[in-house]
Amino acid sequence: MRRTILISSLLLALSGTAMASQVYKWVDAQGVTHFSAQPPQGAQATTINTAAPPPKPSAQEQAAPTFESIADPEQAAIDEKVKQQVAAKEAERRKYCENMRTNLAQLQNNPRVRVEEGGEVRRLSEKERQERISTAQKSIADNCK
Repeated sequence: MRRTILISSLLLALSGTAMASQVYKWVDAQGVTHFSAQPPQGAQATTINTAAPPPKPSAQEQAAPTFESIADPEQAAIDEKVKQQVAAKEAERRKYCENMRTNLAQLQNNPRVRVEEGGEVRRLSEKERQERISTAQKSIADNCK
């Protein structure tokens, strides 16, 4: 059974190249290029190899300078500094979002939340707790992905 499946798979894989037909290319009297599976009558046609991979880029195309190699070193230093600043801001935002989600979970799961204000610890009323929950949810929706 395995042998039959293996042979069938191989034949199926190879059948694509066996079924590929010739493609002919020619230019008519008006200068229009045509492609067809059959050669034209009374005109010179060239065959196109459809199984060949596309040509590799030339050495000149491969050695083409990139934008980064053209840019001056001063600009590269500025770009790197900006990238570091953006990364630092993103890390700060992630930490803020994590803290807000933790606070929201605490507010939602604990009906007896205590806060320290002016050196004294007091319990939040249900109204204050709901206000803080809505504030935390809004903050998360605005600032976190």
